[in-house]
Amino acid sequence: MEVKNEKLVRFSSTGKRKLAPTALNSNSKCKIINSLKFDDRKPWRKHILDPGSEIVLNWNRVFIVTCLMALFIDPLYFYLPSIGRKDGSWCSKTDLKLRIVVTFFRTIADIFYLLHVFIKFRTAYVAPSSRVFGRGELVMDPDKISRRYIRSDFFIDLVATLPLPQIVIWFIIPELRNHRTNQNNNALALIVLFQYIPRLYLIFPLSSQIIKATGVVTKTAWAGAAYNLVLYMLASHVLGAAWYVLSIDRYLSCLKSACKKEEIPTKCLHEYLNCGFSETGQYSTWINTTNVFKSCDPNEDITFKFGIFENAVAKQVVSSSFVRKYFYCLWWGLQNLSSYGQNLSTSTFIEETSFAILIAILGLVLFAHLIGNMQTYLQSLTMRLEEWRLKRRDTEEWMRHRQLPEDLRTRVRRFVQYKWLATRGVNEEAILNGLPADLSRDIQRHLCLDLVRRVPFFSQMDDQLLDAICERLVSSLSTEGTYIVREGDPITEMLFVIRGRLESSTTNGGRTGFFNSITLRPGDFCGEELLAWALLPKSALNFPSSTRTVVALGEVEAFALRAEDLKFVANQFRRLHSKKLQHTFRFYSHHWRTWAACFIQAAWRRYKRRKMARDLARIESYAEEGTTVAPSTVKSDLGVAILASRFATNTRRGIQKIKDVGLSKLPKPEEPDFSVEPDD
Repeated sequence: MEVKNEKLVRFSSTGKRKLAPTALNSNSKCKIINSLKFDDRKPWRKHILDPGSEIVLNWNRVFIVTCLMALFIDPLYFYLPSIGRKDGSWCSKTDLKLRIVVTFFRTIADIFYLLHVFIKFRTAYVAPSSRVFGRGELVMDPDKISRRYIRSDFFIDLVATLPLPQIVIWFIIPELRNHRTNQNNNALALIVLFQYIPRLYLIFPLSSQIIKATGVVTKTAWAGAAYNLVLYMLASHVLGAAWYVLSIDRYLSCLKSACKKEEIPTKCLHEYLNCGFSETGQYSTWINTTNVFKSCDPNEDITFKFGIFENAVAKQVVSSSFVRKYFYCLWWGLQNLSSYGQNLSTSTFIEETSFAILIAILGLVLFAHLIGNMQTYLQSLTMRLEEWRLKRRDTEEWMRHRQLPEDLRTRVRRFVQYKWLATRGVNEEAILNGLPADLSRDIQRHLCLDLVRRVPFFSQMDDQLLDAICERLVSSLSTEGTYIVREGDPITEMLFVIRGRLESSTTNGGRTGFFNSITLRPGDFCGEELLAWALLPKSALNFPSSTRTVVALGEVEAFALRAEDLKFVANQFRRLHSKKLQHTFRFYSHHWRTWAACFIQAAWRRYKRRKMARDLARIESYAEEGTTVAPSTVKSDLGVAILASRFATNTRRGIQKIKDVGLSKLPKPEEPDFSVEPDD
């Protein structure tokens, strides 16, 4: 046979086709002749992303962390200016090492912002006209996506992405080195603030997108509380950095004001206050005779008012190392933000009072919002516990109001405590009912299948029937002393024991002298009368009566099949082999076991009576026989015969009385109809 080329088209889970040419020889062996690939995939630059896809969600989570880091990095620019010491005097300078480190991390953050802009150009959006029902229709046209993005958020993203602080500190400020140092600091602060506002704004729509896709920003309550705490600490970090740069500006203003007034013995120039100023003879003379620095020392008696910036100058925060001044400024921001600026003692300087007013407003808003959210997240951890405590308190008040006896109160408390330990206050049935049928069925199968297979009565069933049973099982919890059902009461559910022990007893309808008791352990079931009722072709409206009393010997966990659910499952039992299921049901049914034991006992008693009757008849016939015996034994045999005759007569009378009265026998259990219904 010649080799034939056959192309097998296979479709992957993504819907793309794959062509695998194969060849079959005479021995039916498959050989790969060649491999043809149809690469119809688009370049990655032209891919359009689904806003609800896992890739976009993961990127949003990564980008929101990047935004928080960028918001932390930007205020570090405020720590670049500082006060240094030169020839025993103070001067302004810029921290070069800190400038390099901050620029490096700021550039990395800018790259993430640039990637975010590119991703938004390639992320589809839901058409507003299609939101009438369901999620809506995605717009996948790149041109429409670009036009919509440019009209909406592109400008804000562009402003947040531009490396403006790097340009200012590396190119603009070095070109403007002169006596206007405080103007340079103010320009840097304005540039950082100009970009900080749009970067802070980006967090809110980003959080909104994550909430729309997943429901929450963080997956756990602890993470949500930590997220709000980080935002509050970030506000304190920004406030402390702003206080530091304003303290530098205020101190330099004091120095320049004193320098402007100093004319003798040597005139003070503003260039002298810059650490990068080249020394001259006039500068050396001025250093030895100036009083400018004493005029701005808050520890001396001076007329200049530093206001809320006095601690930064008096404690030499403006001239400390970066680590020391950062932690002090962070503490200052956190302290005043938490106290709404109540401890601030301001001067009449307008910028200072405006800054104090801003602190009070921000403190009030942030404390109410962020700390309020944090408290909500932490309370959600103990919400179930608090609900249980309230329910328990209401139960105690109700029992006290109704004056229940102490034994009933103890049983109620034991059940409430046991239910809390077993379910933690979660209504599992309500959760499963709110899920799709297929998902709910799979969850029920996962939770119940292994436990159901422990029941020997179900071990003979196929997976289809087990799925039907698992789908309709409901959990049942019982504490010690709880009566599941009493003899003579209608049965509403069939119970399958998973953990714990139950006592099942019967008196055969109140028969005097009759009592049978057994213990049900994990794997046993009770309420089999309901199964016989459910298997009837036309079940009566009234539920069958229980032939046994079932009480819990301890804490019991079980699964229950309600009457209406059992009716459905019972109809499926007919698919099994009738004799196999019938034998299994009889073997594991305690009702049938009790009847079998009573039947065997009754048969044994009948056998003993028949044997005794035969023995007595033989003795009586022996007494009535007129056999000839020796004269020496006539007297003794005659006495034995008389006694035997009397005993036999009395025995017949007793048996006759028993026959006349009639023994009340234990009725045979109702036989469930396991026969296979004929096809109509």
